[in-house]
Amino acid sequence: MRALILRRPEDNPKGTVAALEDWDDERVPDEADVLVRVAYSSLNYKDGLAVTGRGRIVRAPFPFVPGIDLAGTVVESASDAWEPGDAVVLTGWGTGEERWGGYAELAWADEDHLVRLPDGLTPRTAMALGTGGLTAMLSVMALEEHGITPEKGEVVVTGASGGVGSLAVALLARLGYQVVASTGSAAAHDFLRGLGATRILDRREIGDAPARPLGSAMWAGAIDGVGGDTLANLLAHTDRHGCVAAYGLVAGHALHTTVMPFILRGVTLAGIDSNTCPTPRREAAWQRLAALLGPDLDDGTLAPLIDDIDLADVTAYSEKILAGETTGRVVVRVSG
Repeated sequence: MRALILRRPEDNPKGTVAALEDWDDERVPDEADVLVRVAYSSLNYKDGLAVTGRGRIVRAPFPFVPGIDLAGTVVESASDAWEPGDAVVLTGWGTGEERWGGYAELAWADEDHLVRLPDGLTPRTAMALGTGGLTAMLSVMALEEHGITPEKGEVVVTGASGGVGSLAVALLARLGYQVVASTGSAAAHDFLRGLGATRILDRREIGDAPARPLGSAMWAGAIDGVGGDTLANLLAHTDRHGCVAAYGLVAGHALHTTVMPFILRGVTLAGIDSNTCPTPRREAAWQRLAALLGPDLDDGTLAPLIDDIDLADVTAYSEKILAGETTGRVVVRVSG
């Protein structure tokens, strides 16, 4: 099979080297119930860290296959839940971190970790969503469950030109929300308006720590992938009984805030973990993704959101995604 293999170089035991190789099928670690032939994967920020060795993402022996997402077809199964020919999606659960991931033509998966490919999605369009889409949908669901309806006011999305952010903008717009897209990329403004953003906000306007524990109420909710001072600022400016869904930490993991937004305005900070999201909620999120974005992915309306690359391009694109030189979602063609 064709696979992107990570190895530890002898002269740098803490580094990694990525290379596309023809790998013996018999040497694929058999760790689970279901064998999947991978058609497509995707490139996420976390994948970029793993491929370049700049983040402590891989927690398994080398050589190793990264790729936290995959979509394909079952070819072998020891599970009653899955049969050869079933179309499946796998995101998270340590894939591409603790067990071999999607950057190979074959991958083993636990039966409980797979989700059936929803009607309205193909393996390619499922990977145009991938972990980014799942995270965005879970974030939107968190806002909805905390009573943030379109009538409540604007919702701000930080890191809006990235994979999760751009999908969050598209989802919110299709649900009727007024979406404020926060970005540091002037070149992304037209792209974000095309996804449905009603207003663009320069990320510098909310990138510093808030001047006061509570600022003027500016939005009903937020979806944040930045963390740090940006998240503290979002909380300080969220309206009464608003909600901020936090999924990322691009600006850092520390959060310096006060209890004021929580006890004086009833603001909720909702954490989003797509990696170990329980299966029933995961399935519900995928069904909604298929219903809300599937038609637009299929007819090309969201074509500007997707950058298609081959498995051989993953190493070069890993550098680009870490440098902030990509927008939207990067789909990786693995086989077929």
